Amino acid sequence: MPDTFDQRFAAHFTTLSPRLREAGAYIAANPVDTASRGLRAIAAESQMAPATFTRLAHALEFANFEALREAIRAQIALKVRRFAARAGALQHEEGGDESFLTRYRDACTANLAALTDAVDPAQLEALVSRLGAARRVLLVGALGSFGVATYAAYMGRFLGAGWEMAGQGGSSLASSLAGFGPQDVMLVITKPPSARNSIRAAEAAAKSGAHVALITDSCACPAMPHASTAFILPDDGPSFFSSYVATVFLLETVMGMVAKQAGPSVTERIARIEAQNRLLGEVVDS
Repeated sequence: MPDTFDQRFAAHFTTLSPRLREAGAYIAANPVDTASRGLRAIAAESQMAPATFTRLAHALEFANFEALREAIRAQIALKVRRFAARAGALQHEEGGDESFLTRYRDACTANLAALTDAVDPAQLEALVSRLGAARRVLLVGALGSFGVATYAAYMGRFLGAGWEMAGQGGSSLASSLAGFGPQDVMLVITKPPSARNSIRAAEAAAKSGAHVALITDSCACPAMPHASTAFILPDDGPSFFSSYVATVFLLETVMGMVAKQAGPSVTERIARIEAQNRLLGEVVDS
């Protein structure tokens, strides 16, 4: 069982009642208050009963609300540091590039280990099945997440014609969402500071009845209320920017699982695409 509140909230999100989701969203949006104030004060501020937060703690498999508070305290320090502050701290650190390389490797290794421990295999398999059966899969990512989302969309096109990057090639986000509905899936990748368009896209897709799968690093992400499935991924590291190593790892895992589940039809499609690549001279064999 993962240790952080974010990871447990994401893992249990689909099984929580609307009231417990509301309580979890309040905690995610107010981590400092949760860590520093008593249960009765938190309940009064949120206008929810103290018992609601106790039930949430038990639903997330914490021993009690105090254990939940300890988990919140443990994850606060890194999240409150902005990029500029982290860059400044980085410049004043002792040690050369070699030690930084080692520390970054160790951080990424730890992130991958935390990811594999935290992800619920059943939740992952359910998303893979949904992606494989979807009429359309729309990838959404902006700012730092744009390149990762584009990479995922590129991989997805090998799996089926219905995979696309939202707003790509001059098309608007609105046109990408035209006709979106319950047969479709939106895969949103966003991290703080979250891009406004990504949040709006998740909200619009949820209203259309589509399945919204969210990949982020905190359950305080504004897209969380619109998510059908959420994966909270660790992104700790010694650099000034959030690490996307675990995000890429998860996306590549999902793509491989979709391809494995799809069977010969995907193999034939990939072979046709590769043949067209060579016919059009888009690739050079080494």
